[in-house]
Amino acid sequence: MQINPEIFKAYDVRGLHPGEINEEIARLIGRGFAAYLQTQRIGVSRDMRVSSPALTAAFIEGVREQGTDVIDYGMLGTDMLYFAVVRDGLGGGAQITASHNPKQYNGIKMVRAGAQALSGDAGIGDIRDMILQDRLPRPAARRGALSTRDVVGAYVEKVLSFIDPASIRPFAVVLDAGSGMAGLVAPALFERLPCRVTTLCFEIDGTFPNHEANPLIEENRRDITEAVIRQRADIGIAWDGDADRCFFIDGTGGFVSGDFVTALLAEAFLLKYPGSTIIYDLRASHAVRDTVARFGGRALRNRVGHAFIKQRMREEDAIFGGEVTGHYYFRDFSYADNGFIPALLMLELMSKKNQSLHALLQPFRERYFISGEINTRVASMADVPRKLSAIEARYPDAAVDWTDGISIDYPDWHFNVRPSNTEPLLRLNLEAASPALMADKRDEVLALIRE
Repeated sequence: MQINPEIFKAYDVRGLHPGEINEEIARLIGRGFAAYLQTQRIGVSRDMRVSSPALTAAFIEGVREQGTDVIDYGMLGTDMLYFAVVRDGLGGGAQITASHNPKQYNGIKMVRAGAQALSGDAGIGDIRDMILQDRLPRPAARRGALSTRDVVGAYVEKVLSFIDPASIRPFAVVLDAGSGMAGLVAPALFERLPCRVTTLCFEIDGTFPNHEANPLIEENRRDITEAVIRQRADIGIAWDGDADRCFFIDGTGGFVSGDFVTALLAEAFLLKYPGSTIIYDLRASHAVRDTVARFGGRALRNRVGHAFIKQRMREEDAIFGGEVTGHYYFRDFSYADNGFIPALLMLELMSKKNQSLHALLQPFRERYFISGEINTRVASMADVPRKLSAIEARYPDAAVDWTDGISIDYPDWHFNVRPSNTEPLLRLNLEAASPALMADKRDEVLALIRE
């Protein structure tokens, strides 16, 4: 059987179903996962995709062939699986999901004990090589046992423990689950809060009949944006397919960048835990760094990617970490990302300061002007070193950092250019102190990338 090695990504396994990922491949990955972990018991769950039940059954079959016991948690969001692995003291876990990808995709996210993620460098590459090189260990003499367990109620209580529900004001809130896993959790959470809630796309449906569950794409936010404006809501909250990321719309219908969300959540934590350490990714607006400093915290820049952010958080005992793509990590959630804690913290911050989300954001929008991530396709990844060196040569008087791609820093503007982990792309994120300077420098750097 031919297996495309490209399905083994930096942070998960992902591809088209059934052409790239099918039941037989899922079974082999299950065997490889069990052989890699060498643990007695793992947890497995799945998202709502049409192909997920069959892939899950095949993955579980592979794990059990290797003699490893499986707890099947059924249909969950990815962060719920992380919670289950830690709560139940398991040696690892796997979520069958393709996250925010269109319906024809599926995949597998895998963690070891403590919900520590496998990555291409630690685990995923090993499993890939075992399968592609036909080095999977022989099936075990004793087949692993299979049991089921529920985690939803305990998960809801854990998430609520991050706020004081009694402090929440009766905001008008619009929620868009994108037909994904947020439709399982959000009702149980928001029935505990006094908010006036309007729900969109809460019927869990892996065919995504309304729009794809990727709120980073503008057209997928159209429904929630229109509803927020029409109802004059205080806030809109949308989730991706496996509900481990959430995204915010302010009362004017404006999309809130992940940089500014990270800054506000950092403020929320520092109000509760003064002097704490916050990790943020190096693409982010200086709004994060400046906010953490203003509230007496310690801000540390880090390379992009959940495995790297989680590891740095453990090393530094950081209370919170944020990425511009909408991944937010919490020390007291086993350093894992979570899609519901940010929503509750944002509502609590709005309540404490008695301000709308739009008002909370206004100081950032008046001072920090960001390009958003702009992708440029390159002929091949072999072109990347030359292009990055040309950028360095163009700005000889800048502060330069090669931690992840190249970061160039001047007093009134800065940017990062880094290669994609999965495609022949260069990604630009740039910020400046005025809209005109941002546009000018954005075009200048893009011309260097594209020449």
